[in-house]
Amino acid sequence: MATLQEEISRRRTFAIISHPDAGKTTLTEKFLLYGGAIAQAGEVKGKRERAAKSDWMEIEKQRGISVTSSVMQFQHGGYCINILDTPGHQDFSEDTYRTLMAADSAVMVIDGAKGVEPQTRKLFKVCALRNIPIFTFINKMDRETRDPLELCEEVERELGIDTYPVNWPIGCGKEFAGVYDRDKRCILHFTDAGHAKKAGITEIELDDPALVDLIGQARRDTLADEVELLGAGRDFDLDAVRHGKLSPVFFGSALTNFGVEPFLNAFLEMTTPPLPRVSDAGEVDVYSPEFSAFVFKIQANMNKAHRDRLAFMRICSGRFERDTEYFHVQSGRKMRLSQPQTMMAAEREIVDEAYAGDIIGVFDPGIFSIGDTITMPGKKFRFSGIPTFEPEHFMLVSPKDTMKRKQFVKGVEQIAQEGAIQIFKIPDSGFEDVVVGVVGTLQFDVFEYRMKNEYGVDLRMSGLPYEHLRLIRECPCDVKDLMLCSGSRVLEDFKGCKLIAFGGEWSVGFLTKHNEGLILDDWLSV
Repeated sequence: MATLQEEISRRRTFAIISHPDAGKTTLTEKFLLYGGAIAQAGEVKGKRERAAKSDWMEIEKQRGISVTSSVMQFQHGGYCINILDTPGHQDFSEDTYRTLMAADSAVMVIDGAKGVEPQTRKLFKVCALRNIPIFTFINKMDRETRDPLELCEEVERELGIDTYPVNWPIGCGKEFAGVYDRDKRCILHFTDAGHAKKAGITEIELDDPALVDLIGQARRDTLADEVELLGAGRDFDLDAVRHGKLSPVFFGSALTNFGVEPFLNAFLEMTTPPLPRVSDAGEVDVYSPEFSAFVFKIQANMNKAHRDRLAFMRICSGRFERDTEYFHVQSGRKMRLSQPQTMMAAEREIVDEAYAGDIIGVFDPGIFSIGDTITMPGKKFRFSGIPTFEPEHFMLVSPKDTMKRKQFVKGVEQIAQEGAIQIFKIPDSGFEDVVVGVVGTLQFDVFEYRMKNEYGVDLRMSGLPYEHLRLIRECPCDVKDLMLCSGSRVLEDFKGCKLIAFGGEWSVGFLTKHNEGLILDDWLSV
Protein backbone atom coordinates (compact mmCIF):
# COMPACT_ATOMS: atom_id res chain seq x y z
CA MET A 1 0.00 0.00 0.00
CA ALA A 2 1.34 3.42 -0.94
CA THR A 3 1.52 5.83 1.98
CA LEU A 4 -0.51 9.04 2.12
CA GLN A 5 2.64 11.06 1.43
CA GLU A 6 3.55 8.95 -1.62
CA GLU A 7 0.06 9.21 -3.11
CA ILE A 8 -0.10 12.99 -2.67
CA SER A 9 3.47 13.48 -3.98
CA ARG A 10 2.63 11.85 -7.30
CA ARG A 11 -0.33 14.17 -7.97
CA ARG A 12 0.03 16.87 -10.61
CA THR A 13 -2.87 19.30 -11.01
CA PHE A 14 -2.58 21.96 -13.67
CA ALA A 15 -4.66 24.24 -15.88
CA ILE A 16 -4.08 24.88 -19.56
CA ILE A 17 -4.53 28.54 -20.51
CA SER A 18 -4.29 30.49 -23.76
CA HIS A 19 -5.86 33.02 -26.08
CA PRO A 20 -8.63 31.46 -28.24
CA ASP A 21 -7.34 29.36 -31.15
CA ALA A 22 -3.78 28.96 -29.85
CA GLY A 23 -4.37 25.18 -29.67
CA LYS A 24 -5.11 24.67 -26.00
CA THR A 25 -7.85 22.05 -26.34
CA THR A 26 -5.85 20.23 -29.05
CA LEU A 27 -2.84 20.05 -26.69
CA THR A 28 -5.11 18.71 -23.92
CA GLU A 29 -6.30 15.99 -26.30
CA LYS A 30 -2.72 15.00 -27.11
CA PHE A 31 -1.83 14.76 -23.41
CA LEU A 32 -4.71 12.30 -23.08
CA LEU A 33 -3.45 10.43 -26.13
CA TYR A 34 0.08 10.08 -24.73
CA GLY A 35 -1.29 9.26 -21.29
CA GLY A 36 -3.21 6.34 -22.80
CA ALA A 37 -6.56 7.85 -21.73
CA ILE A 38 -7.85 7.92 -25.32
CA ALA A 39 -6.86 5.89 -28.38
CA GLN A 40 -7.45 8.60 -30.96
CA ALA A 41 -7.41 12.37 -30.64
CA GLY A 42 -10.13 14.66 -32.02
CA GLU A 43 -9.29 18.06 -33.44
CA VAL A 44 -11.32 21.11 -32.45
CA LYS A 45 -12.93 22.04 -35.75
CA GLY A 46 -16.62 22.55 -35.03
CA LYS A 47 -19.21 20.30 -36.64
CA ARG A 48 -17.10 18.72 -39.35
CA GLU A 49 -14.62 16.73 -37.27
CA ARG A 50 -14.86 14.44 -34.30
CA ALA A 51 -15.36 16.72 -31.29
CA ALA A 52 -12.54 17.03 -28.78
CA LYS A 53 -12.83 14.91 -25.65
CA SER A 54 -12.69 17.90 -23.30
CA ASP A 55 -15.43 19.77 -25.18
CA TRP A 56 -18.45 17.90 -23.81
CA MET A 57 -21.22 20.49 -24.07
CA GLU A 58 -23.29 20.31 -27.25
CA ILE A 59 -22.71 24.01 -27.99
CA GLU A 60 -18.93 23.43 -27.72
CA LYS A 61 -19.05 20.61 -30.27
CA GLN A 62 -21.08 22.78 -32.67
CA ARG A 63 -18.94 25.90 -32.45
CA GLY A 64 -15.54 24.27 -31.93
CA ILE A 65 -14.79 26.38 -28.83
CA SER A 66 -14.56 25.60 -25.13
CA VAL A 67 -17.23 27.46 -23.15
CA THR A 68 -16.83 25.71 -19.83
CA SER A 69 -13.86 24.36 -17.89
CA SER A 70 -13.61 20.59 -18.02
CA VAL A 71 -11.69 18.23 -15.75
CA MET A 72 -9.79 15.14 -16.84
CA GLN A 73 -7.81 12.68 -14.73
CA PHE A 74 -5.41 10.04 -16.05
CA GLN A 75 -2.24 8.15 -15.06
CA HIS A 76 1.07 8.54 -16.88
CA GLY A 77 4.64 7.64 -15.97
CA GLY A 78 3.81 6.97 -12.32
CA TYR A 79 2.01 10.31 -11.94
CA CYS A 80 -1.71 10.88 -11.34
CA ILE A 81 -2.58 13.85 -13.53
CA ASN A 82 -5.55 16.20 -13.16
CA ILE A 83 -5.90 18.50 -16.18
CA LEU A 84 -8.20 21.50 -16.05
CA ASP A 85 -8.97 22.66 -19.60
CA THR A 86 -10.24 26.25 -19.48
CA PRO A 87 -12.20 28.39 -21.95
CA GLY A 88 -9.84 30.68 -23.89
CA HIS A 89 -12.50 33.20 -24.89
CA GLN A 90 -12.47 36.32 -22.71
CA ASP A 91 -16.25 36.12 -22.26
CA PHE A 92 -15.68 33.09 -20.01
CA SER A 93 -12.83 34.56 -17.94
CA GLU A 94 -14.77 34.12 -14.68
CA ASP A 95 -14.94 30.32 -15.11
CA THR A 96 -11.23 30.31 -16.00
CA TYR A 97 -10.34 32.41 -12.95
CA ARG A 98 -12.06 29.99 -10.59
CA THR A 99 -10.45 27.01 -12.27
CA LEU A 100 -7.00 28.57 -11.83
CA MET A 101 -7.74 28.77 -8.09
CA ALA A 102 -7.88 24.95 -8.10
CA ALA A 103 -4.63 24.44 -10.07
CA ASP A 104 -1.05 24.15 -8.77
CA SER A 105 0.58 25.16 -12.05
CA ALA A 106 -0.35 26.41 -15.49
CA VAL A 107 0.61 25.51 -19.03
CA MET A 108 0.46 28.62 -21.21
CA VAL A 109 -0.06 27.83 -24.90
CA ILE A 110 1.17 30.48 -27.34
CA ASP A 111 0.60 30.55 -31.10
CA GLY A 112 4.06 30.63 -32.74
CA ALA A 113 2.82 32.98 -35.48
CA LYS A 114 0.92 35.41 -33.23
CA GLY A 115 2.97 35.47 -30.01
CA VAL A 116 1.50 36.87 -26.77
CA GLU A 117 -2.15 37.86 -27.28
CA PRO A 118 -4.51 39.93 -25.06
CA GLN A 119 -6.25 37.03 -23.30
CA THR A 120 -2.87 35.39 -22.58
CA ARG A 121 -1.85 38.53 -20.66
CA LYS A 122 -5.07 38.55 -18.63
CA LEU A 123 -4.81 34.88 -17.64
CA PHE A 124 -1.10 35.17 -16.92
CA LYS A 125 -1.81 37.95 -14.40
CA VAL A 126 -4.18 35.64 -12.51
CA CYS A 127 -1.43 32.98 -12.29
CA ALA A 128 1.16 35.58 -11.26
CA LEU A 129 -1.07 36.69 -8.34
CA ARG A 130 -0.56 33.26 -6.76
CA ASN A 131 3.06 32.81 -7.99
CA ILE A 132 2.20 29.40 -9.42
CA PRO A 133 4.67 27.78 -11.85
CA ILE A 134 4.00 28.68 -15.49
CA PHE A 135 5.24 26.52 -18.37
CA THR A 136 5.17 27.90 -21.91
CA PHE A 137 4.39 25.72 -24.93
CA ILE A 138 4.95 27.58 -28.20
CA ASN A 139 2.55 25.81 -30.53
CA LYS A 140 1.88 25.51 -34.27
CA MET A 141 5.52 25.06 -35.27
CA ASP A 142 4.14 23.05 -38.22
CA ARG A 143 3.14 26.44 -39.69
CA GLU A 144 5.22 29.49 -40.55
CA THR A 145 6.12 31.15 -37.24
CA ARG A 146 8.05 34.09 -35.88
CA ASP A 147 11.69 33.80 -34.84
CA PRO A 148 11.91 31.59 -31.68
CA LEU A 149 14.29 34.00 -29.93
CA GLU A 150 11.92 36.90 -30.66
CA LEU A 151 9.00 34.88 -29.19
CA CYS A 152 10.93 34.20 -25.95
CA GLU A 153 11.85 37.89 -25.68
CA GLU A 154 8.20 38.87 -26.20
CA VAL A 155 7.06 36.55 -23.38
CA GLU A 156 9.66 38.18 -21.08
CA ARG A 157 8.75 41.73 -22.13
CA GLU A 158 4.95 41.36 -22.18
CA LEU A 159 4.49 39.14 -19.14
CA GLY A 160 7.44 40.19 -16.99
CA ILE A 161 8.75 36.67 -16.43
CA ASP A 162 12.18 35.23 -17.33
CA THR A 163 12.24 32.37 -19.84
CA TYR A 164 14.49 29.36 -20.35
CA PRO A 165 14.15 27.39 -23.62
CA VAL A 166 14.27 23.73 -22.56
CA ASN A 167 14.34 22.71 -26.20
CA TRP A 168 14.88 24.53 -29.50
CA PRO A 169 12.98 24.06 -32.77
CA ILE A 170 14.60 22.86 -35.97
CA GLY A 171 12.83 24.86 -38.69
CA CYS A 172 9.13 25.69 -38.88
CA GLY A 173 6.22 25.11 -41.25
CA LYS A 174 6.85 22.23 -43.63
CA GLU A 175 10.51 22.38 -42.63
CA PHE A 176 9.78 21.66 -38.93
CA ALA A 177 11.73 18.48 -38.29
CA GLY A 178 12.15 18.27 -34.53
CA VAL A 179 13.70 19.92 -31.49
CA TYR A 180 17.10 20.05 -29.85
CA ASP A 181 16.89 18.87 -26.21
CA ARG A 182 19.29 21.09 -24.25
CA ASP A 183 19.45 18.81 -21.22
CA LYS A 184 20.11 15.57 -23.12
CA ARG A 185 22.27 17.45 -25.69
CA CYS A 186 20.65 15.60 -28.55
CA ILE A 187 18.18 16.11 -31.38
CA LEU A 188 14.70 14.59 -31.22
CA HIS A 189 13.78 14.09 -34.86
CA PHE A 190 10.05 13.57 -35.44
CA THR A 191 8.26 11.50 -38.05
CA ASP A 192 4.58 12.00 -38.76
CA ALA A 193 2.38 9.05 -37.80
CA GLY A 194 -0.88 10.85 -38.58
CA HIS A 195 -2.52 13.50 -36.39
CA ALA A 196 -4.49 11.04 -34.30
CA LYS A 197 -1.51 8.81 -33.45
CA LYS A 198 1.73 9.33 -31.52
CA ALA A 199 4.63 10.85 -33.47
CA GLY A 200 7.74 8.72 -34.04
CA ILE A 201 10.93 10.04 -32.38
CA THR A 202 14.54 9.39 -33.40
CA GLU A 203 17.26 10.59 -30.99
CA ILE A 204 20.51 11.66 -32.63
CA GLU A 205 23.61 13.59 -31.44
CA LEU A 206 24.36 17.05 -32.85
CA ASP A 207 27.79 15.95 -34.15
CA ASP A 208 26.53 12.65 -35.63
CA PRO A 209 27.29 12.68 -39.42
CA ALA A 210 23.89 11.02 -40.03
CA LEU A 211 22.16 14.24 -38.87
CA VAL A 212 23.01 15.92 -42.19
CA ASP A 213 21.05 13.20 -44.02
CA LEU A 214 18.05 13.83 -41.76
CA ILE A 215 17.84 17.65 -41.78
CA GLY A 216 20.39 18.85 -44.39
CA GLN A 217 23.73 20.66 -43.96
CA ALA A 218 22.34 24.21 -43.86
CA ARG A 219 19.84 23.50 -41.09
CA ARG A 220 22.45 21.51 -39.16
CA ASP A 221 24.85 24.50 -39.27
CA THR A 222 22.13 26.98 -38.29
CA LEU A 223 21.14 24.75 -35.35
CA ALA A 224 24.76 24.47 -34.15
CA ASP A 225 25.05 28.30 -34.14
CA GLU A 226 21.74 28.74 -32.27
CA VAL A 227 22.69 26.12 -29.65
CA GLU A 228 25.97 27.97 -29.04
CA LEU A 229 24.06 31.25 -28.68
CA LEU A 230 21.62 29.69 -26.17
CA GLY A 231 24.57 28.50 -24.07
CA ALA A 232 25.48 32.14 -23.37
CA GLY A 233 22.03 32.78 -21.81
CA ARG A 234 20.84 32.30 -18.25
CA ASP A 235 21.13 28.99 -16.38
CA PHE A 236 18.16 26.80 -15.53
CA ASP A 237 16.88 27.28 -11.97
CA LEU A 238 14.19 24.81 -10.82
CA ASP A 239 13.52 26.80 -7.64
CA ALA A 240 12.72 29.92 -9.71
CA VAL A 241 10.39 27.81 -11.90
CA ARG A 242 8.49 26.50 -8.88
CA HIS A 243 8.03 30.02 -7.50
CA GLY A 244 6.65 31.37 -10.78
CA LYS A 245 9.74 33.51 -11.55
CA LEU A 246 11.08 31.52 -14.53
CA SER A 247 9.04 29.93 -17.30
CA PRO A 248 10.53 26.89 -19.09
CA VAL A 249 9.77 27.19 -22.82
CA PHE A 250 9.05 24.26 -25.14
CA PHE A 251 8.42 24.25 -28.88
CA GLY A 252 6.17 21.88 -30.78
CA SER A 253 3.01 21.23 -32.73
CA ALA A 254 0.00 19.85 -30.87
CA LEU A 255 -1.71 19.13 -34.19
CA THR A 256 1.03 16.83 -35.54
CA ASN A 257 2.06 15.60 -32.05
CA PHE A 258 5.63 16.86 -32.63
CA GLY A 259 7.16 17.81 -29.29
CA VAL A 260 4.13 16.90 -27.15
CA GLU A 261 5.59 13.82 -25.43
CA PRO A 262 8.97 15.44 -24.52
CA PHE A 263 7.04 18.42 -23.15
CA LEU A 264 4.65 16.29 -21.07
CA ASN A 265 7.50 14.25 -19.55
CA ALA A 266 9.69 17.27 -18.73
CA PHE A 267 6.71 19.20 -17.35
CA LEU A 268 5.72 16.38 -14.96
CA GLU A 269 9.26 16.25 -13.57
CA MET A 270 9.62 20.01 -13.13
CA THR A 271 6.24 21.03 -11.78
CA THR A 272 5.27 20.83 -8.11
CA PRO A 273 3.18 18.30 -6.23
CA PRO A 274 0.03 19.82 -4.63
CA LEU A 275 0.62 23.22 -3.02
CA PRO A 276 -0.74 24.26 0.41
CA ARG A 277 -3.82 26.50 0.54
CA VAL A 278 -4.54 29.47 2.80
CA SER A 279 -7.51 29.45 5.19
CA ASP A 280 -8.77 31.79 7.91
CA ALA A 281 -6.92 29.54 10.39
CA GLY A 282 -3.60 29.80 8.53
CA GLU A 283 -1.96 27.61 5.88
CA VAL A 284 -3.37 24.09 5.56
CA ASP A 285 -0.72 21.38 5.23
CA VAL A 286 -1.26 19.27 2.10
CA TYR A 287 0.11 16.13 3.81
CA SER A 288 -2.11 16.46 6.88
CA PRO A 289 -4.11 13.21 7.36
CA GLU A 290 -7.28 15.29 7.84
CA PHE A 291 -9.35 15.79 4.68
CA SER A 292 -10.30 19.29 3.51
CA ALA A 293 -11.52 20.68 0.16
CA PHE A 294 -13.21 23.66 -1.44
CA VAL A 295 -15.85 23.94 -4.18
CA PHE A 296 -14.63 25.87 -7.22
CA LYS A 297 -17.27 24.97 -9.82
CA ILE A 298 -20.87 23.80 -10.00
CA GLN A 299 -22.29 22.35 -13.21
CA ALA A 300 -25.91 21.35 -13.83
CA ASN A 301 -27.08 18.77 -16.37
CA MET A 302 -23.76 17.17 -17.29
CA ASN A 303 -25.85 14.03 -17.67
CA LYS A 304 -29.09 14.99 -19.45
CA ALA A 305 -30.73 11.67 -18.62
CA HIS A 306 -30.46 12.32 -14.88
CA ARG A 307 -30.81 16.12 -14.69
CA ASP A 308 -28.11 16.13 -12.03
CA ARG A 309 -25.89 18.81 -10.55
CA LEU A 310 -22.25 18.28 -9.75
CA ALA A 311 -20.10 20.28 -7.38
CA PHE A 312 -16.42 20.14 -8.33
CA MET A 313 -14.10 20.03 -5.32
CA ARG A 314 -10.38 20.55 -5.15
CA ILE A 315 -8.99 18.37 -2.33
CA CYS A 316 -6.51 20.47 -0.37
CA SER A 317 -5.30 18.06 2.30
CA GLY A 318 -5.39 14.43 3.36
CA ARG A 319 -7.38 11.59 1.87
CA PHE A 320 -11.02 11.51 0.86
CA GLU A 321 -12.95 8.28 1.54
CA ARG A 322 -16.34 7.47 0.08
CA ASP A 323 -19.26 7.23 2.53
CA THR A 324 -17.28 8.90 5.33
CA GLU A 325 -18.97 11.68 7.29
CA TYR A 326 -17.68 15.17 6.45
CA PHE A 327 -18.63 18.70 7.53
CA HIS A 328 -19.95 21.44 5.25
CA VAL A 329 -18.70 24.60 7.00
CA GLN A 330 -21.06 27.15 5.41
CA SER A 331 -24.28 25.30 6.30
CA GLY A 332 -22.94 23.77 9.53
CA ARG A 333 -24.22 20.36 8.39
CA LYS A 334 -22.60 16.95 8.49
CA MET A 335 -22.94 14.95 5.28
CA ARG A 336 -21.93 11.74 3.57
CA LEU A 337 -20.65 12.09 0.02
CA SER A 338 -21.70 8.68 -1.25
CA GLN A 339 -21.07 8.93 -5.01
CA PRO A 340 -17.82 10.83 -5.54
CA GLN A 341 -16.58 10.76 -9.13
CA THR A 342 -13.45 11.43 -11.11
CA MET A 343 -13.89 12.94 -14.55
CA MET A 344 -12.93 12.47 -18.11
CA ALA A 345 -14.83 15.57 -19.29
CA ALA A 346 -18.49 14.34 -19.32
CA GLU A 347 -17.62 10.70 -18.57
CA ARG A 348 -17.34 9.73 -14.93
CA GLU A 349 -16.19 6.96 -12.69
CA ILE A 350 -17.18 6.39 -9.06
CA VAL A 351 -14.13 6.48 -6.77
CA ASP A 352 -13.67 5.07 -3.28
CA GLU A 353 -10.79 7.35 -2.37
CA ALA A 354 -8.98 10.45 -3.59
CA TYR A 355 -6.05 12.51 -2.34
CA ALA A 356 -4.90 16.11 -1.97
CA GLY A 357 -4.47 17.53 -5.47
CA ASP A 358 -7.32 15.51 -6.96
CA ILE A 359 -10.50 17.04 -8.34
CA ILE A 360 -13.67 15.11 -7.55
CA GLY A 361 -17.28 15.73 -8.46
CA VAL A 362 -20.03 15.13 -5.91
CA PHE A 363 -23.79 15.27 -6.39
CA ASP A 364 -25.18 18.57 -5.20
CA PRO A 365 -28.73 18.51 -3.82
CA GLY A 366 -28.68 22.33 -3.86
CA ILE A 367 -26.62 23.10 -0.75
CA PHE A 368 -23.20 23.88 -2.23
CA SER A 369 -22.03 27.28 -3.44
CA ILE A 370 -18.78 28.27 -5.11
CA GLY A 371 -16.07 28.86 -2.51
CA ASP A 372 -17.60 26.52 0.12
CA THR A 373 -15.26 24.57 2.42
CA ILE A 374 -15.68 20.88 3.35
CA THR A 375 -13.66 19.50 6.27
CA MET A 376 -13.57 16.74 8.89
CA PRO A 377 -16.28 17.09 11.60
CA GLY A 378 -15.06 19.41 14.34
CA LYS A 379 -12.95 21.56 12.00
CA LYS A 380 -14.50 24.92 11.13
CA PHE A 381 -11.88 26.82 9.14
CA ARG A 382 -12.71 28.30 5.73
CA PHE A 383 -10.50 28.54 2.67
CA SER A 384 -10.11 32.08 1.37
CA GLY A 385 -13.02 33.09 -0.89
CA ILE A 386 -13.09 33.07 -4.66
CA PRO A 387 -13.95 36.53 -6.04
CA THR A 388 -16.66 36.90 -8.65
CA PHE A 389 -16.33 39.31 -11.55
CA GLU A 390 -18.63 42.30 -11.83
CA PRO A 391 -21.07 41.78 -14.74
CA GLU A 392 -20.66 44.27 -17.57
CA HIS A 393 -23.71 43.38 -19.70
CA PHE A 394 -27.33 42.95 -18.58
CA MET A 395 -30.55 41.65 -20.10
CA LEU A 396 -34.16 41.39 -18.98
CA VAL A 397 -35.26 37.79 -19.57
CA SER A 398 -38.67 36.10 -19.50
CA PRO A 399 -40.15 32.87 -20.97
CA LYS A 400 -41.95 33.26 -24.30
CA ASP A 401 -44.50 30.67 -23.18
CA THR A 402 -46.01 31.63 -19.80
CA MET A 403 -47.12 28.00 -19.34
CA LYS A 404 -43.42 27.09 -18.96
CA ARG A 405 -42.95 29.27 -15.89
CA LYS A 406 -42.05 26.26 -13.68
CA GLN A 407 -39.27 25.08 -16.03
CA PHE A 408 -38.10 28.69 -16.41
CA VAL A 409 -37.74 29.15 -12.63
CA LYS A 410 -35.95 25.82 -12.24
CA GLY A 411 -33.48 26.55 -15.07
CA VAL A 412 -32.78 30.08 -13.87
CA GLU A 413 -32.18 28.94 -10.28
CA GLN A 414 -29.88 26.07 -11.26
CA ILE A 415 -27.80 28.12 -13.69
CA ALA A 416 -27.59 30.96 -11.15
CA GLN A 417 -26.15 28.56 -8.57
CA GLU A 418 -23.38 27.57 -10.99
CA GLY A 419 -22.12 31.14 -10.71
CA ALA A 420 -20.79 31.68 -14.25
CA ILE A 421 -23.90 33.62 -15.24
CA GLN A 422 -25.27 35.96 -12.56
CA ILE A 423 -29.04 36.08 -12.26
CA PHE A 424 -31.03 38.61 -10.24
CA LYS A 425 -34.65 39.06 -9.23
CA ILE A 426 -36.50 42.34 -9.07
CA PRO A 427 -37.35 42.71 -5.33
CA ASP A 428 -40.97 42.05 -4.32
CA SER A 429 -41.89 40.73 -7.76
CA GLY A 430 -42.34 37.19 -8.97
CA PHE A 431 -40.38 35.23 -11.52
CA GLU A 432 -42.10 36.64 -14.61
CA ASP A 433 -38.86 38.50 -15.44
CA VAL A 434 -35.29 38.12 -14.23
CA VAL A 435 -32.18 40.21 -14.92
CA VAL A 436 -29.19 38.29 -16.26
CA GLY A 437 -25.71 39.82 -15.84
CA VAL A 438 -22.63 38.47 -17.63
CA VAL A 439 -18.95 39.37 -18.02
CA GLY A 440 -19.01 38.76 -21.80
CA THR A 441 -21.91 38.73 -24.26
CA LEU A 442 -21.20 35.19 -25.53
CA GLN A 443 -22.49 34.03 -22.13
CA PHE A 444 -25.98 35.21 -23.19
CA ASP A 445 -25.84 32.77 -26.13
CA VAL A 446 -24.82 29.93 -23.80
CA PHE A 447 -27.60 30.83 -21.34
CA GLU A 448 -30.24 30.98 -24.09
CA TYR A 449 -28.99 27.71 -25.62
CA ARG A 450 -28.97 25.87 -22.28
CA MET A 451 -32.43 27.11 -21.26
CA LYS A 452 -33.86 25.80 -24.55
CA ASN A 453 -31.95 22.51 -24.71
CA GLU A 454 -31.79 21.55 -21.03
CA TYR A 455 -35.06 23.00 -19.74
CA GLY A 456 -37.19 23.30 -22.91
CA VAL A 457 -37.78 27.04 -22.47
CA ASP A 458 -37.59 29.62 -25.30
CA LEU A 459 -36.62 33.05 -23.99
CA ARG A 460 -37.60 36.63 -24.67
CA MET A 461 -34.46 38.75 -24.07
CA SER A 462 -34.03 42.53 -24.15
CA GLY A 463 -30.92 44.59 -23.40
CA LEU A 464 -30.66 46.83 -20.32
CA PRO A 465 -28.55 50.01 -20.08
CA TYR A 466 -26.60 49.01 -16.95
CA GLU A 467 -22.81 48.76 -16.90
CA HIS A 468 -22.05 48.36 -13.20
CA LEU A 469 -23.32 46.49 -10.16
CA ARG A 470 -22.66 47.34 -6.50
CA LEU A 471 -23.58 45.36 -3.40
CA ILE A 472 -25.54 47.31 -0.78
CA ARG A 473 -23.48 46.77 2.38
CA GLU A 474 -25.37 49.20 4.62
CA CYS A 475 -28.69 50.90 3.91
CA PRO A 476 -30.25 53.51 6.24
CA CYS A 477 -33.79 52.77 5.06
CA ASP A 478 -35.92 50.25 3.24
CA VAL A 479 -34.39 49.78 -0.23
CA LYS A 480 -37.77 50.71 -1.76
CA ASP A 481 -37.32 54.22 -0.31
CA LEU A 482 -33.84 54.84 -1.79
CA MET A 483 -33.51 57.84 -4.08
CA LEU A 484 -32.21 56.36 -7.33
CA CYS A 485 -30.80 58.19 -10.33
CA SER A 486 -32.26 57.60 -13.78
CA GLY A 487 -31.16 54.36 -15.38
CA SER A 488 -30.55 52.55 -12.06
CA ARG A 489 -32.43 49.76 -10.34
CA VAL A 490 -32.35 47.74 -7.11
CA LEU A 491 -31.87 44.01 -7.72
CA GLU A 492 -31.74 40.97 -5.46
CA ASP A 493 -29.53 37.91 -5.90
CA PHE A 494 -30.52 34.34 -5.08
CA LYS A 495 -29.03 34.60 -1.59
CA GLY A 496 -31.26 37.57 -0.75
CA CYS A 497 -28.51 40.21 -1.02
CA LYS A 498 -29.63 43.58 -2.41
CA LEU A 499 -27.62 45.29 -5.15
CA ILE A 500 -27.88 48.38 -7.32
CA ALA A 501 -27.36 48.22 -11.10
CA PHE A 502 -26.59 51.49 -12.88
CA GLY A 503 -25.00 53.09 -15.93
CA GLY A 504 -21.98 55.40 -15.66
CA GLU A 505 -19.58 55.58 -12.71
CA TRP A 506 -20.94 59.06 -11.83
CA SER A 507 -24.07 57.33 -10.50
CA VAL A 508 -22.14 56.07 -7.43
CA GLY A 509 -21.55 59.68 -6.34
CA PHE A 510 -25.21 60.52 -6.87
CA LEU A 511 -26.44 57.49 -4.90
CA THR A 512 -24.21 58.05 -1.87
CA LYS A 513 -24.79 61.83 -1.88
CA HIS A 514 -28.59 61.57 -1.98
CA ASN A 515 -28.89 58.58 0.38
CA GLU A 516 -27.05 59.41 3.57
CA GLY A 517 -25.66 56.31 5.28
CA LEU A 518 -25.76 54.17 2.09
CA ILE A 519 -22.54 52.13 1.76
CA LEU A 520 -21.86 50.26 -1.47
CA ASP A 521 -19.24 47.52 -1.96
CA ASP A 522 -17.47 47.73 -5.29
CA TRP A 523 -16.10 44.16 -5.28
CA LEU A 524 -18.45 41.22 -5.35
CA SER A 525 -17.08 38.15 -3.60
CA VAL A 526 -18.33 34.63 -3.11
